[in-house]
Amino acid sequence: MNQDCVLGIANARKSDSILRVSEIANQLPVDIEALHALVAVARAERDAAIAERDRALWQIDRLRHLLRQLQRAQFGRRSEKLDPEQLLLALEDIEQAIAANEAADDKKDAVAARARAEKRRANRGALPAHLPRVDVTIEPDDTNFPCCRAPMHVIGEETSQRLDVIPAQFRVIVTHRPKYACRACEQAVVQAPAPERLIKGGLPTEAMVAYVLVAKYAWHLPLYRQAQMLLAQGLDIKRAILAFWVGYAAAELKPLYLRLRELILASGKIAVDETVVPVLDPGRGRTKKGYFWAIARDDRSWGGTDPPAVVYSYAPGRGAVHGLKLLEHYRGIVQCDGYAAYKNIADAASGEAVTLAFCWAHLRRRFVDIAKDGSAPIASEALERIAALYVIEKTIRGYSACERRAVRQEMSKPLVLVLKAWFEQQLARVSAKSVIAEAIRYGLNHWDGLTRFLDDGRIELDNNNVERSIRPIVLNRKNALFAGHDQGAENWACIASLIETCKLHGVDPQAYFTDVLTKLVNLWPASRLDELMPWTWVGERSTNRLAA
Repeated sequence: MNQDCVLGIANARKSDSILRVSEIANQLPVDIEALHALVAVARAERDAAIAERDRALWQIDRLRHLLRQLQRAQFGRRSEKLDPEQLLLALEDIEQAIAANEAADDKKDAVAARARAEKRRANRGALPAHLPRVDVTIEPDDTNFPCCRAPMHVIGEETSQRLDVIPAQFRVIVTHRPKYACRACEQAVVQAPAPERLIKGGLPTEAMVAYVLVAKYAWHLPLYRQAQMLLAQGLDIKRAILAFWVGYAAAELKPLYLRLRELILASGKIAVDETVVPVLDPGRGRTKKGYFWAIARDDRSWGGTDPPAVVYSYAPGRGAVHGLKLLEHYRGIVQCDGYAAYKNIADAASGEAVTLAFCWAHLRRRFVDIAKDGSAPIASEALERIAALYVIEKTIRGYSACERRAVRQEMSKPLVLVLKAWFEQQLARVSAKSVIAEAIRYGLNHWDGLTRFLDDGRIELDNNNVERSIRPIVLNRKNALFAGHDQGAENWACIASLIETCKLHGVDPQAYFTDVLTKLVNLWPASRLDELMPWTWVGERSTNRLAA
């Protein structure tokens, strides 16, 4: 393009601008007062827009400040942390509010919207490779060049991926079993045998029953809510029928559950904890207190070869008699809190068959509660001294049991000896009836069990692994409110044990229960139950996929 053309275009644009300014000037009122009024209105609109923008920015800043506070509560020091479930609820609400404000801002500011979109593309990560891909190609309306109408050719493309979902799709399996007969003799009729069913004469496949089990015990959806969800799909299946399915499944899975319990109790070290579960007591017209006892095995921290697992047991009480029955004939290390029932279990065992290792986290919590109330120098110092032990533990996680013991003897034992002397010194200074004295006495009274980790690299500093296994039971308790019967609580323990063990091994419980129930109803041998344990099952599935 030559210089004359450029000047011509510039002059034309200048003329257009002058004309537009003239048109605007012609539209302005001649009267001074009307002009002042117009300016006042424009200023008011401008001020209102600025105020609205400032309010939106203030709201976003405030929400982001709250989000940072909650994140500090989540990832900060243990004494500052909130209850995990309450924290997640608060985070969800604030994150949703921030997103809603950003969405409204996107509609007003296209530049900011594009910037946020680019940031999302950079940070969203890749979708899993195992998910099926559905390719959608979007072609231009016309693939001929606009000027000469010659057909265009592809020189490249842009691709994007989005996560899609097909809602749960219920279907009907129609099974046909033809009957065959011989035209010559017409005496015998041949027909394939009907496949075994979990619910004989019933509607559900094993996959459907597995769906109900997983929704109730893994994702904490009570059966009445599942019945409402099914009704929305046009399936009028009453809650009582779903409960019937669950009962049949629990009866079929019980031998597998009992075998899982045997395997865990054969371990050299276990962790035990318990939590209350309300159970209906029809005779009194109210609920009574039942208890779920959790027994966990997780030796990954010291390279143990036994696969991690957890098993729950229901008992109508929390007393030592139930604990004794739970751990009857067990021989090994029991990691637990200072509850007296565990001490009775150790006393009842012959010789030194049961060794108790107490939990430092339980001791630490006592000082955390005291430090929360205000100035508490003794409690704060106790927390710092206990924290030093956890720092050492963090450095040796994954080491062998012998290596862990060696490091503990060299680094942790001197700290523990000094801590005991410091406890005794502080106990002599404070009032015998004070809360801090009670916390110190708890530590000294359980000192042998607390310090047992120094001489055995298999023992953990706390039993947090079993406490994590208790949380799903607490979630189910919050959603279901109470168990309807002692037998129902036992079924709960059976199915929850298998589901939580599946989670420890990254196993999809829906696929697991579908396959395992199908095998069990087809008379899987009792001598081969170990092959159905989640860790073996997932290993065989992986091997079969690689072979295919």
